[in-house]
Amino acid sequence: MALLQTHHISKTYSDHQILADINIQLNQGELVSILGVSGIGKTTLFNIIAGLLSPENGEVLLKNQPITNKTGQLSYMLQKDLLLPYRTIMGNVILPALMRGTSKKVAEAKAAPLFKLFGLQHTEKRYPQALSGGMRQRAALLRTYMFDKEVALLDEPFSALDEITKHQVHAWYLNLMSKINLSTLLITHDVEEAILLSDRIYILSGTPASITKEIIIDSELKKQPDFELSTSFLDYKRQILNLL
Repeated sequence: MALLQTHHISKTYSDHQILADINIQLNQGELVSILGVSGIGKTTLFNIIAGLLSPENGEVLLKNQPITNKTGQLSYMLQKDLLLPYRTIMGNVILPALMRGTSKKVAEAKAAPLFKLFGLQHTEKRYPQALSGGMRQRAALLRTYMFDKEVALLDEPFSALDEITKHQVHAWYLNLMSKINLSTLLITHDVEEAILLSDRIYILSGTPASITKEIIIDSELKKQPDFELSTSFLDYKRQILNLL
């Protein structure tokens, strides 16, 4: 059984149809990307999945139960880290728990052992401006994880990072997913990022946007040294660019 599914999702703004008949699924432990050019409707789709927007047609299912128009069912991280500059990193991380009514003491006790797992040890009392871009993204991801959901929706979370930092955070995030049993739906317009991170890629294209292709990335190929420089990687990239 799929962990998360959308069935025949469509969305229209002011008589202009943005999304048409979107069907996707995310299985336990997977990282699945939705890849499309900027402005195609990826964030609109995510907002529908997260319950922030209502579709004209279709439904969203979590563990085969309808969650359409229901917020708070999934963790959701936007493109910018949105860390509050006047709160310490610990203060930022525990915000989801505080919003649920958990006491500050209990929330900090729960978050404290996770700082090492997220590569943030010794940053608890520091402020966001003192951290590098990669560290800020890790802090934002830890805050997202504190929502205690099995599925994370990530809306281009690595796009602001430089290439070296991005590759480091990619490797770290894939390792983290396996450790904490997290499943991830990622939206991106970065073809290489999608190939490197994903188990499967949905290509979103057209007007209105629809899923025009599902591409399965061979997990064994990804384990090979210098996969990014291989012929297989270039073949995936060529196929995707032709579809976009």
